[in-house]
Amino acid sequence: MKLMTISSVVAALGVAMVANASPIPCGDSSSTSSTTTPTSAATTTAAETSSDPAPSSTESAAPEPTGSSSALWQPAAGTSWQIVLSATLKDTSANVQAYDIDMFDNTAATITKIHAAGAKAICYFSAGSYEDWRSDASKFKSADLGKTLDGWAGENWLNTKSANVRAIMAARLDLAKSKGCDAVDPDNIDAYNNSNGLGLTKADAIDYINYLATEAHARGLAIGLKNSGEIVSSVIDNVEFSVNEQCAQYNECSLYSAFTAKNKPVFHIEYPKGDDTSNTKSVTAAQVKKACVFTGSTGFSTLIKNINLDSWFQLCS
Repeated sequence: MKLMTISSVVAALGVAMVANASPIPCGDSSSTSSTTTPTSAATTTAAETSSDPAPSSTESAAPEPTGSSSALWQPAAGTSWQIVLSATLKDTSANVQAYDIDMFDNTAATITKIHAAGAKAICYFSAGSYEDWRSDASKFKSADLGKTLDGWAGENWLNTKSANVRAIMAARLDLAKSKGCDAVDPDNIDAYNNSNGLGLTKADAIDYINYLATEAHARGLAIGLKNSGEIVSSVIDNVEFSVNEQCAQYNECSLYSAFTAKNKPVFHIEYPKGDDTSNTKSVTAAQVKKACVFTGSTGFSTLIKNINLDSWFQLCS
C-alpha cells in the first residue's frame, strides 16, 4: 500500500500550490523557512502528464540537499521534498531537495535524473505488507502472511519476525542500492495498530525497524520511520528521518517533533480532499492553516497532497 495502512481521509489545507516550487516547511506562522526558496508565489500546479513540463529558463536550480556530507545521507530538519507514488516519476523540476518514489516502479535512469537535478532519491517499498503485484511476490510463503489490509486489495500483513520475510527485505535493500537510491521509505511498520492476524506488537515493530536500519546502513542507505509515532523514542537514533501522514488531522504531530529536535526531517503529508477526490484544485486557506500550523510545526516539511500521491502538491505558504 502506498499511503497509510488504513485508507484515511483528510486533513486540511490550501493556498500556494505550485508544481515547480520547492515545498517549504510549515511553521507556526506564514513566514518562510530559510531552508528552501520557492521559485514563485503563484498558485497552480499541474497534475502528472505524459510529458515532462519544460523548466523555465529563469527557474532557480534545486537547493543543495541538506545534512551531512558523509557517505550516509543525513538530511536536516526542513529539507524540502516531493512524493510521487502513483506512477513513475516524470518531472524532476520541482526544485526540491529530495524525491520519495516507488522503488519498483522507477528505474536507475529516473534516479540518475533526480541526482542530476541536485536532489536525493528516497525509495519507497512496503516492508510490512505482502503485495501480490510485486515482482518478488512469489518468494513469500503462505506462513508469512497475516490478515488482509483493510481497504487494500491484494495486500496482507507480513510476519516481520519471519527469517524469509527479512531475507526478502534485505534483497529489496540490495535493489535500492543497485538503483542508486540514497534512502529508503519502508511502509506498513505499524501492524501493531491493526488487526494483523499475526499477533505483532510494538516490540516486534521496534525490533524490525532496527533490523532494517542496520541492513540499510550496511548498504550506505539512509532510512526513515513511516508513521508509527508510538515507537519514535525507541528507534529515532537508528533512523535519519520520519515520513508521516496526517499527524495534523489526528493531533499526533507532537509524537514526531522529537525528530526536528534532533535536526532530522519530518516529511509530513496531509490529505484534505479525502479518499474520492484527486485533482489540481487548491484547498482553502483555512484548510492550509489546519494542516500546517500546530505546536512544533516549525521545521516540519509539510506537503498537501492528493490521496493517490500523484504529482500534484500544495505548499503551506
